[in-house]
Amino acid sequence: MADHPIHARFDGPIVMIGFGSIGRGTLPLLERHIAFDRSKFVVIDPVDTDRKLLDERKLKFMQLALTKDNYREVLTPLLKAGPGRGMVVNLSVDTSSADIIELCKDLDAFYIDTVAEPWPGFYADRNASVSQRSNYALRERILDLRKRRPGGITAVNCCGANPGMVSWFVKQALLNIAKDTGVKIDEPKSREQWAKLAQRLGVKGIHIAERDTQRARKPKPQNVFVNTWSVEGFVSEGLQPAELGFGTHEKQMPANGRAHDFGCGAAIYLLQPGAGTKVRSWTPTAQAQHGFLVTHNEAISIADYFTVREGGAAVYRPTCHYAYHPANDAVLSLHEMAGAAWQRQPTWHILDENEIVDGIDELGVLLYGHAKNAYWYGSQLSVEETRKLAPYQNATGLQVTSAVLAGIVWMLENPDRGITEADEMDFRRCLEVQLPYLGPVVGHYTDWTPLAGRPGLFPEDIDESDPWQFKNVLVN
Repeated sequence: MADHPIHARFDGPIVMIGFGSIGRGTLPLLERHIAFDRSKFVVIDPVDTDRKLLDERKLKFMQLALTKDNYREVLTPLLKAGPGRGMVVNLSVDTSSADIIELCKDLDAFYIDTVAEPWPGFYADRNASVSQRSNYALRERILDLRKRRPGGITAVNCCGANPGMVSWFVKQALLNIAKDTGVKIDEPKSREQWAKLAQRLGVKGIHIAERDTQRARKPKPQNVFVNTWSVEGFVSEGLQPAELGFGTHEKQMPANGRAHDFGCGAAIYLLQPGAGTKVRSWTPTAQAQHGFLVTHNEAISIADYFTVREGGAAVYRPTCHYAYHPANDAVLSLHEMAGAAWQRQPTWHILDENEIVDGIDELGVLLYGHAKNAYWYGSQLSVEETRKLAPYQNATGLQVTSAVLAGIVWMLENPDRGITEADEMDFRRCLEVQLPYLGPVVGHYTDWTPLAGRPGLFPEDIDESDPWQFKNVLVN
């Protein structure tokens, strides 16, 4: 127990929705670090693939799919079983975050998830506009709920590795850059102070820059989508429009870029899927790389959080987006899927820790445009270290599950904060809980820019006056 400190105690009922790769990995972390009543712990999932892990622990399992028609009927008695408040840990797909959060507010129950998820049909709704099918729209629904029902019991939305952990990395990275560039500051205490620090440092933008080098023993079979985390989740977000927080330093909108006509105004979208959109970025292991501009909540929430306004107008905002190079098997799977007009393969497979021979998930934030050009700060967690740290997951999974743990600890320590995003949480406390599970967490400066080596053998339309324009980052 000395190696696994108890961070919090919770005596009420806990309902975990979803027991896929992330649910399996989260369970042992909760057992290690949260003292809870095992008789009041329930897992709900439509499939029973890993039920044996629950049976071994004598934990209750309900094999069913939560739907728009039954979620209140199913969850209400479980969360009211007492004593005291209940808790939902939503690690599923195809369950509406907004609707379940509202139910939890009705029942005075805690809530946490890793993504703003909709009911089935949202991502492929041909009757909805591209804007309405975006992560921006999903986030705005959560924000509308917060405006309509402010305060109350804490509900943490979008608290995995990304979105989630990367927002905590951004704040630490800003402090590191300030120190390394000789900028004297008091640590910010408010959203406005954090935004002004980013502005003062000259940060033009932030990539959520990731490279997954985990390799499986067996090569990817044809017509099978292989990934190191949820295939359903990756395909869903990959087929949404590419989205990015759009900074005030940007000179022009991409040709197929569009602004939303509602909400905070911090982001734009492209008229193409994120899985078919590449961007230039940098991580320490890969160095320069092409990543996919897959939509993620943090691209919008970070850009929104760090916006400086004067007289209601945005005078500073960083560009922010995901730049994701998944495991090579996942890249091949995407190419195969794209060739089939984005129809997913008939079968899919998530690589577990026993199938992966080596590799790391290098996940961090690349802050660029400041006095030292660009700075990457993040986790370099290997599958070998993951096996030593925690069971039932690969490196990608542990970066997510440890963030869920940190979010639960913070939530229980801050029980009446209402609906909360990761950007608004205590980044120091969250990282304190999470760091033992992240492997090396390091910072690297680089002189790389998206103009490196360009133009090459062919003419290009680039902006040499400002390397960090999005038009230079986007791969055409």
